[in-house]
Amino acid sequence: METHKKTPVRAAVAGWIGTTLEYYDFSVYGTSAALVLNVLFFSPTLPVGISVTLSLATLGVGYIVRPIGALILGPIADRHGRKFVMMITLFGIGGCTFLIGCLPTYAQVGALAPILLVVIRIIQGLCLSGEQGSSITLSLEHAPNKRRAFVTSFTTLGAGFGGLLAQVIFLGVSSLPEAQFLGWGWRIPFWCSAAVVITAYLIRRGMAEPPKFIETQAIKVRIAPLRQALRFHWFAIIRVAGCALLAGTGYIMQSFSVAFATGGYKLDKPAFLLLQAVVSVVGLFTLPLFGLLGDKIGRKWMFVIGTTGAGVTMFPYLWSITVGNWPLMYVFGILNLSVLYMVANAVWPAFFAEMFPTRVRASGITVGTQIGFAISGGFAPVLSAALAGADLKGWVGPSILAIVFAAIAVGLALSGKETGKYTLEELDEVQQSEHEKATVTGATRLPAVAPHL
Repeated sequence: METHKKTPVRAAVAGWIGTTLEYYDFSVYGTSAALVLNVLFFSPTLPVGISVTLSLATLGVGYIVRPIGALILGPIADRHGRKFVMMITLFGIGGCTFLIGCLPTYAQVGALAPILLVVIRIIQGLCLSGEQGSSITLSLEHAPNKRRAFVTSFTTLGAGFGGLLAQVIFLGVSSLPEAQFLGWGWRIPFWCSAAVVITAYLIRRGMAEPPKFIETQAIKVRIAPLRQALRFHWFAIIRVAGCALLAGTGYIMQSFSVAFATGGYKLDKPAFLLLQAVVSVVGLFTLPLFGLLGDKIGRKWMFVIGTTGAGVTMFPYLWSITVGNWPLMYVFGILNLSVLYMVANAVWPAFFAEMFPTRVRASGITVGTQIGFAISGGFAPVLSAALAGADLKGWVGPSILAIVFAAIAVGLALSGKETGKYTLEELDEVQQSEHEKATVTGATRLPAVAPHL
């Protein structure tokens, strides 16, 4: 009988590289939306605040369609494998990012330019919906029981690394003369996604499915994973969706603030991108440390503390931009994203995934997170720009929005269990009601037994 072994290191690296690609795309697109797409893909007669809002709206479109993709890809991951979905999403995300770098501009094809941009973002959003949930689930199920928060934190570590990679490349191209930057330089970061895709493919192709998933799949149940998740774990899905609004504070910090600082207050673009890069670098070191801490003291309260802090510190961070105080921008930027946001960011993958039993884990976390990300990613940058006004100089409204997202996330997190103390086998028991266990048992197909002669 073949023995399936856990491979936590390979699982962590496979999850890390996929999220690196996902957030490389987010950072490239978010930065481009603030600096380039608003200029090249919309009518030049529009006021700067309106063009930035429309540009950030195309960023949001990719998030709004994510729940649809989650309803498709989450159940596929529970039926056919986490790795299977991770390979599909890899090429879908990277291919769309590359294609955006090939699009014609408004000056070349008029209104067709933003239409093509939106179509590609929709396709990409559908692919993105299955990436993180599948990689988190695979990492969790390959991890040692006492290191699940640490191993799964590498999926969100990829977010910081992807953002940093994009910011470094943008730092290079944004230093070009403006005519060259707007002519061809802005396309380079999008084309560079091909290198990330190739690297991710080489890492993922030899990855095995988790032993717990293989064990669960050996038992045939006549209930679809999505149906089981929606019937018995609907409140856990709502909880995950609400907690995922934490991402709204990150989108305000990493996407809106670029437009706010460089468009509204005319701060130097390379200097502000450097600030963003420094904040991301610090976060690369703090996040895995907080992941280790999450295995020591638990996930729930770390999530609550980090989320609250990330929301509250948005006020001084955006205010420091309005007064042009660079030292304060660094202090509050690091405190907000590199410390407090990373406290929550390190533990939410394990915290969310452990709310579901193995058979429906990918469906539950994927549907829940993608609803939350659709709301936060789809509306946080756009609402922030709208609240900042046509001149992009208002900072109180976007700060309050960050508090609202954080408050909802904290409120729903408090309704959840502390899951770090259980093994995966115990979680399958704890997270299922007696009614669900009886229903699954009744729908289980027993193997045929040969009659005795």
